[in-house]
Amino acid sequence: MNLDVVILAGGLGTRLRSKVSDLPKCMAPVAGKPFLEHQLDYLARFSVEKVILSLGFLHKVVIDWVERNSDRWPFRIEWVVEEIPLGTGGGIRLALSKATSKNVCILNGDTFYNVDLNDFCLRHSGLGSKLSVALKPMQDFSRYGSVTLVGNTITEFREKQYCNDGLINGGIYCISLDSRLFDGLPDTFSFEKEIMEPGAEKGLVSGFVYDSTFIDIGIPEDFERAQEILS
Repeated sequence: MNLDVVILAGGLGTRLRSKVSDLPKCMAPVAGKPFLEHQLDYLARFSVEKVILSLGFLHKVVIDWVERNSDRWPFRIEWVVEEIPLGTGGGIRLALSKATSKNVCILNGDTFYNVDLNDFCLRHSGLGSKLSVALKPMQDFSRYGSVTLVGNTITEFREKQYCNDGLINGGIYCISLDSRLFDGLPDTFSFEKEIMEPGAEKGLVSGFVYDSTFIDIGIPEDFERAQEILS
């Protein structure tokens, strides 16, 4: 199984500016190396053939670093650059223009979620899904929206509110490249609002639970926590 992976690494990282003001969020130093390096090391464990970085803010910093270090991993690293912000959906669609594998995994550039990608994609293919989401069980949370899962079908993405126990979107997706999910959508749009939520209402989104390490460096508190967890 050859797999292409898209990493969404073009965000402004405004919530992290108090800790990292002069770098794109994916290059934030975590446990002595850029956060992106942790993600690439993680991807090297799986059947990944190509990684496509979706870049925007301070993209030259990322490109320069990749060009100096890309020979350290067993896959090719390519990139696309948003000249204007395209939203999560537009950014994914632009990156998918460089993908060639039957199924493509998509990772958020500010989260580390220790999912077995080979297993995830096999389960996605086994159901014949167009879109699958890796789901993280959590307790006592209000920062994330929760997900309703019936069998392996996501029926609802709920808004952020306090939840005693539930599942959250872990920010790892598997898309079938021939799914035509993006047909008819504008240049700039939200993947969550325009594809995931309507897809769940129609029963078209699969979900698979992985109770493994999850870190989101998007806010200063969790950025500090990541220094210990990923050391």
